[in-house]
Amino acid sequence: MYQSKLNLLETEKAIKFIKDEFERRLATKLNLIRISSPVVVSKESGINDYLNGYEKPVAFHYQGEELEIIQSLAKWKRMALKRYGFKIGQGLYADMNAIRKDEIIDSIHSIYVDQWDWEKIITRKQRTKEYLFKTVKVIYSVIQKMERIVNRRYPTLFFKLPDEITFIDSQELEDRFPQLTSREREYQVTKECKAVFVTRVGGLLNSGVIHDGRSPDYDDWNLNGDLLLYDAVNGAVLEVSSMGIRVDEVSLVAQLKERNALDRLQYPYHQALLNGQLPLTIGGGIGQSRMCQFLLEKKHIGEVQASYWPPEMLAALEQENIIVL
Repeated sequence: MYQSKLNLLETEKAIKFIKDEFERRLATKLNLIRISSPVVVSKESGINDYLNGYEKPVAFHYQGEELEIIQSLAKWKRMALKRYGFKIGQGLYADMNAIRKDEIIDSIHSIYVDQWDWEKIITRKQRTKEYLFKTVKVIYSVIQKMERIVNRRYPTLFFKLPDEITFIDSQELEDRFPQLTSREREYQVTKECKAVFVTRVGGLLNSGVIHDGRSPDYDDWNLNGDLLLYDAVNGAVLEVSSMGIRVDEVSLVAQLKERNALDRLQYPYHQALLNGQLPLTIGGGIGQSRMCQFLLEKKHIGEVQASYWPPEMLAALEQENIIVL
């Protein structure tokens, strides 16, 4: 039967330590400054993220205006960089807390999402695969450093990360495993390599389907990807980060057209981007609970975050000796 290597109080202390240490190191490596971020935005602003397109944000009316609980800060961060006067090579990060009510919850998914959302200004010449990969390697080096620090602090934990992260294109994955679903492909390559960055997520593959959904108005689908780690405790893939170089005025229109979503061009964010009023950026999100779950070798994400779990799930978890926060 499963046995957590840390008790409840040790776990809470470890979560605080990991979050403080990780964000400090990430900020130093990427030249980021922490700023405050919203939980609620106006629907009319067009700032909220609709993810794969089917996830509907939690919404309510206040003083005659329709407001939404944020699902991601992808667009908001880019506007904040402009508003705060950040320069090329500088960036920001924020503690993003979101509710995704359409999430199917399980051992690694929750309706509550907490992540470090970061964004950094780049030049047009840096809008390349090489710059994306360089940034991914920096983030991976922070994860590796955290594993070493946490394992020294808690010697019962083991080392799980390889020396290098593997980069693989989503089309290459489809060509290698044509009979498998995208999730099954990710599992095969991540189990083999332990740490993987799958590139070019959102656009159509040669088969006419997409590897995974991605909103058409923040990542450039040719310059993005997902950072995946192999979770040996669950025998599963943990997506700990989704990131990429953001759309410019050309890729924005092309991707909105592909998704039949050109109506979004009416929103202030999209107009500002079309008119060259927003900086070119790279950015993403890094899951805080996912990172804690991986580093602390927890069976269930509820062991590292306080969220809602149905009574029947709580009863089943208790039978498995899994104690949620």
